[in-house]
Amino acid sequence: MQALTGIHHVTAITSSAEKIYRFFNDILGMRLVKKTVNQDDIQTYHLFFADDQGNAGTDMTFFDFAGIPQGVHGTNEISRTSFRVPDDEAVDYYLKRFETFDVKHEGIKEQFGRKVLPFEDFDGQRYQIISDEHDRGTAPGEPWKNGPVPERYGIYGLGPVIIAVSQFTAFKAAFEQVYLFEETASEGQAHLFETAEGGNGASVIIIDDAESSSAQQGYGTVHHVAFRVPDEAGLNEWIDRLQEFGLPNSGYVDRFFFKSLYARLAAPLLFEIATDGPGFMGDEPYETLGEKLSLPPFLESQRAVIEAQVRPIDTVRSVKGR
Repeated sequence: MQALTGIHHVTAITSSAEKIYRFFNDILGMRLVKKTVNQDDIQTYHLFFADDQGNAGTDMTFFDFAGIPQGVHGTNEISRTSFRVPDDEAVDYYLKRFETFDVKHEGIKEQFGRKVLPFEDFDGQRYQIISDEHDRGTAPGEPWKNGPVPERYGIYGLGPVIIAVSQFTAFKAAFEQVYLFEETASEGQAHLFETAEGGNGASVIIIDDAESSSAQQGYGTVHHVAFRVPDEAGLNEWIDRLQEFGLPNSGYVDRFFFKSLYARLAAPLLFEIATDGPGFMGDEPYETLGEKLSLPPFLESQRAVIEAQVRPIDTVRSVKGR
């Protein structure tokens, strides 16, 4: 059985595609590598922020569903997303940057031997910067070469996804049995699970939280997390595996930029498995990546309708500099 190789992407919900673009582009220095639409709801944007070339394991994506209420944080949710930076000095850099841009944060802390900087965006979506200074696991991507953050400090991948659950023992057993992650450390109510080469890019932190009320999904919360497999052969193995466990799932889904499989291990938590390729470089030049509305071939015939339904967002950078 081909193990999952790490975190592929995290998809969240925002109240404003325009504001999340400015937050990720201008403040975090993550590159918009694809401006497209939700393939199941073509009136909704789907924005992909990632490293320099949109490598698997580096992207945070957003839907802007119309009319959705603000989410409520609690237990039984994917509660925080981590962004990897090269070392402790880069964490310090982001602390100063957040002070400059008035980003709400909790100051630098330590988590499983690594420096972290928890922070929030305008919706109350929860993130953290995490240092790779002592990381020895899954390799990161490449920081954005022409972004507003110096390459030396730039975000270049996703770190541990933090999940809060109300029934930890049962969830742990199912998570380890089905998805083959292994618990490698614990700190109080926080438990670190790793897969494949481990390290920041292949970790999940599960919080044992039986006290909080259940979360309610809405803007400011995570929609789902995706785990990585290298190719379609690996994805097909996982389709068979989920079938063997009797876990209801989507089966094979072609997202054009990658191939996917969706399942809920425990409601309402949605887990995706996605292939590393083909990736985001096939339909746009590197220099103007993310500047136009990109549609997969099966939606291209509807371009005029889609462009009339989604409001224009100016994401052009190539002629404006940083």
